[in-house]
Amino acid sequence: MSTSSLTRTPAWLLVAVGLAAGFGIAQGTGIRALGGAVFVVCGVGAAWIAARRRGPVVTAGLAALYVGAFVLAHVLALGAGFPAWFAVSLVTVAAAGATYGVVDRQRETVAAR
Repeated sequence: MSTSSLTRTPAWLLVAVGLAAGFGIAQGTGIRALGGAVFVVCGVGAAWIAARRRGPVVTAGLAALYVGAFVLAHVLALGAGFPAWFAVSLVTVAAAGATYGVVDRQRETVAAR
């Protein structure tokens, strides 16, 4: 993927793929490190996009949200007894939605002017 196509990629999409696909790959293959690699690569890509669009402070907050969503999915599934896919779905929607609102929606508003 070229740099110019990455800058057009919505950050929320990378957040959603990192959380949901990362979990699905880890669960489907039984190789947690493979799912973790997807999580990390997508997180780094989303952070790079957020940094270019919104700066380091927003990027740090979104990175904390992304990692926090990962942790919260585990807490909901293992601690609260939620079904695993339901827990992952909840945190994915929340994290991707927040990323859209902070990073991607702002870009669309500016482009429409």
